[in-house]
Amino acid sequence: LQTDGEAVAAVGHGPDAVPVTIAAAESGTIKERIEAVGTTLARQAVDIVPLTSGRVVEIAFTPGQRVEAGDVLVRLDDQAEQAAVAEAEAALREAELALDRARRLRANNTVAQATVDELEAAYLGARARVDGARKQLADRTVRAPFAGVVGIRQVDIGARVDDATVLTTLDDLSEVEIEFSVPEVFFGRVRQGQPVSARSAAFPGRTFSGRIATIDTRIGEVSRAFRVRAVLPNPDLVLPAGMFMHVEVVLEERPAVLIPEEAVIAEGRGAFVFTVEDERARRRPVRLGQRTAGAVEVLEGLEAGEAVVRQGMQRLRDGSTVRLTPD
Repeated sequence: LQTDGEAVAAVGHGPDAVPVTIAAAESGTIKERIEAVGTTLARQAVDIVPLTSGRVVEIAFTPGQRVEAGDVLVRLDDQAEQAAVAEAEAALREAELALDRARRLRANNTVAQATVDELEAAYLGARARVDGARKQLADRTVRAPFAGVVGIRQVDIGARVDDATVLTTLDDLSEVEIEFSVPEVFFGRVRQGQPVSARSAAFPGRTFSGRIATIDTRIGEVSRAFRVRAVLPNPDLVLPAGMFMHVEVVLEERPAVLIPEEAVIAEGRGAFVFTVEDERARRRPVRLGQRTAGAVEVLEGLEAGEAVVRQGMQRLRDGSTVRLTPD
């Protein structure tokens, strides 16, 4: 922080005065954070495979298309299944008519109750066969199990497929999860619901915000870290699954006294700064906290508003006369 002209005039201008630039210790806010790297995961993700074997006759999607739950993706040839449904429905109709006749005759005691019971069982069996035939017909149409974005198609029309053939992929990207590892020393401080911000090289200057959703209950024996998953809203679907991202978790925000990083002089395991009092430099030991964006937190040894030397301290000793210069 540069002083005004009055402050400059108030400090000595003798030939032995050391020219320095000062800055004021400022009140600010420190965000204690964890930085990690992680990979995005789709909210839901599946390989689309058919439930039966057959020949592909229609592909009803384009790669990258957004689909809704139940939308048709692929159709297999189904002529045999349609014929089976028609045959089963005809048998059901025949069984239904036979049962109706038997019930009318039973009302007049023309047929025995056992005959009616047999026809009822035959009717129920015919209805079950219709349901089975319709299910086999429905299995020839592959539908989206949930809303999402389809991937690259892996088959062409005319290809024969079975229940092990991957037709495409489907990802629900309305939200994405980021999984990352956190050192065990933070295990007691990471909680569900804490805010998370994430950045990717693919989107320079853009920050994606979310919250922690899941915390693993185990710590890796080798890594001494635990896994965390955060959820990021992705309404415009710009984040795909598998993207590498830089993650930041804010653990705590607290008021702090901040000074420029260049004002600090390291000495052994400690540090000190020079303050300016009555035109003289005073050596002041300080205990430092977290560093952030060119500033450093002072935990002890300095109050907000006090002036510290930020440039020119190389020639200073405790008690040196100083002369203020502009930046």
